[in-house]
Amino acid sequence: MSRVPKSVLRLPLEKRAEIAFKEAVEEVIDEHARLGLPLYIWRDGKVVGLSAQEVRHDSAVHGK
Repeated sequence: MSRVPKSVLRLPLEKRAEIAFKEAVEEVIDEHARLGLPLYIWRDGKVVGLSAQEVRHDSAVHGK
């Protein structure tokens, strides 16, 4: 888990919530990678299972 500087408290609540959400998602991806479990996402009207590496690659390619 990354440590967010105390200066984050100066940010608006919605920005802090976004940061917290992104950190939580990264933790889930890390845990699934560690355990070798797939992550399930909604894509093109279907639920698909992806490895943590595929999710990371997909996020990097699409800038999410």
